[in-house]
Amino acid sequence: MRKAGAFSPCHITGVFQIFDKEGDALHAGSRGAGVSLTRGVETTVEVEESANHSVRITVNGLVSNSARVSSRVIEIFASRFREVANSGIIVKHQVGVQIGAGLGSSGAAALSLAFALNEALGLGLSSTEAAQLAHIAEVECKTGLGTVVAEAIGGLEIRTKAGAPGIGKIRQVPVPKSILVACLILGPLSTGKCLTDKSIRKRINEFGGKMVDDLDREPTAQNFMKTSRSFAEHVGLITKRVRTVLDETDRVGVVCSMPMFGECVFTLAEGSDLKKALRVFKEHSRSGVTIVSEVDLEGARVTR
Repeated sequence: MRKAGAFSPCHITGVFQIFDKEGDALHAGSRGAGVSLTRGVETTVEVEESANHSVRITVNGLVSNSARVSSRVIEIFASRFREVANSGIIVKHQVGVQIGAGLGSSGAAALSLAFALNEALGLGLSSTEAAQLAHIAEVECKTGLGTVVAEAIGGLEIRTKAGAPGIGKIRQVPVPKSILVACLILGPLSTGKCLTDKSIRKRINEFGGKMVDDLDREPTAQNFMKTSRSFAEHVGLITKRVRTVLDETDRVGVVCSMPMFGECVFTLAEGSDLKKALRVFKEHSRSGVTIVSEVDLEGARVTR
């Protein structure tokens, strides 16, 4: 039995522009900006040589039959490496955020799985090459476009050129250690549905490119939040519940926005602004869950 583990931070996208030309998953992706969290997905892989290829995936201790992206990662690896195709594989995902809430858990699962599988079987892929396979899986499953490349590097990032790790280009924005990410999770939104809806795609691309360019000219955490909020307003996915919370955080003078895509409210803040946002979030504790996280500055990595 061979065994390895890896971790990937989860990630919130605040603004983006779609580049998903069919048939070219490596160059598909998004320009955009977002932030990685110290909360993420820890994945353990156990591999045993077997005449019959088999895969068993658990998420937070429960067997999962709906982990499409993770299954696709293994399929891609199996098509390229005989060692994977001739093995029984057990995947254990421990997810540190709510799933489906716009926090990049699918990308983090794919990325940590790719790193762990590469390590367990000694396949010899570089970190960039392993991350590229995770990116392909996520693009094909329509669960994200720029999440994997962002989570691979960590921090507060601006994705200035679309594409997989090693192809897309990223600019990291300095973030003081005192700044934390606070998020009120109210419910899920379907990334797949949003990425395939023609009217939503049109609005995203009408505003996303210009907003990314503007942020790239003045790359700060404060401008990231302002840009994210403007983008969310223009895209038009803000629900009644999210609007109620945003109105309240506006009244106390804290800039918050909505992750792409999740029925959530988030902010990057410190000191009194963070306390104000958390007080508002606490008032909605019956309808949502609040998480607070540091900004992950390392990106995805093998842990054992």
